Amino acid sequence: MTCDFLALAVPGVQKLFPYVPGKPVDELARELDLDPAGIVKLASNENPLGPSPRVLEALRGELAELTRYPDGSGYLLKARLAERCGVATAQITLGNGSNDILDLVARAWLAPGFNAVFSEHAFAVYPISTQAVGAEGRAVPAKDYGHDLEAMLAAIDTDTRVVFLANPNNPTGTWFGPDALERFLARVPAQVLVVLDEAYIEYASGDDLPDGLRYLARYPNLLVSRTFSKAYGLAALRVGYAVSAPEVAAVLNRVRQPFNVNSLALAAACAALEDAAYLAEGRRINDAGMAQLEAGLSGLDLSWIPSKGNFIAVDFGRDAAPINAALLREGVIVRPVAGYGMPTFLRVSIGLPEENARFLAALQKVLASV
Repeated sequence: MTCDFLALAVPGVQKLFPYVPGKPVDELARELDLDPAGIVKLASNENPLGPSPRVLEALRGELAELTRYPDGSGYLLKARLAERCGVATAQITLGNGSNDILDLVARAWLAPGFNAVFSEHAFAVYPISTQAVGAEGRAVPAKDYGHDLEAMLAAIDTDTRVVFLANPNNPTGTWFGPDALERFLARVPAQVLVVLDEAYIEYASGDDLPDGLRYLARYPNLLVSRTFSKAYGLAALRVGYAVSAPEVAAVLNRVRQPFNVNSLALAAACAALEDAAYLAEGRRINDAGMAQLEAGLSGLDLSWIPSKGNFIAVDFGRDAAPINAALLREGVIVRPVAGYGMPTFLRVSIGLPEENARFLAALQKVLASV
């Protein structure tokens, strides 16, 4: 006798579908009998530089202590983040990647009868975390593929507990400026927590994007979420953090799992914070790679959404699934985003110059035949 365990799950979970990550290199190699060494992966917005030498040195120093539990408070990393961000350690919450932070927010403030507001085409974890706890997710139609902040304000009601904003947004790369954020925060009710997801903020330059940390003192209902997975190159180690009012952080720590960030991740993140040269080189590579891809796409008469992240969403004007399948056969992995309501787009991460060139050459070949 079998049991329908999906039917026994809570209603929010019944309606969910598993998050689909970028296809791993080894999986594609097995499926299509390709040489893994010849595959280019530009699907998961990973840092193409490889890890910082300082990070590798820090990891080697931790290996002898693998039998010990990590520091559950993350004292050293929190102290260094507090110094870097100009806040108190009581304002820092550590997560197993910034995804963990988003999930902690949902578990702490959302439940059946409440709702969270987020933008159409926004990061898939927002609706997943919201639905998993039985709350209502309100996806507000996008404006030019980005956040329509006025419409998001209008979607807030007395049952709204959380608003998720991503700046820059994934998968579109769109962004809003300091004035727009200021106007938005000034009008959000004090009882609504605004989660400003800045996973890609380190790739920004100039004053185009606001630094969410500068608004914390004036808006105690603001939480800024960041990660070490992108610009700092620690995606495999899963470490992120939130900066918020101490009262918000205290609530998150009530639901945060003990030892949610492992010892290797803690040591690596501390080392990464000290490697300014690595961060600068990553920005340089990203800026040059973005220009390389934009020039190549223009030469192919394709359009794209301008991006402030380390990726670009390319519009093919037709179903992009056959193009993606053909690129896979060429050994090039990019990211389909039909699940985000963008079936004519593929999202392409910025790689090293030779990886970008490989993608553009494969794309030219594919477009001639598909």
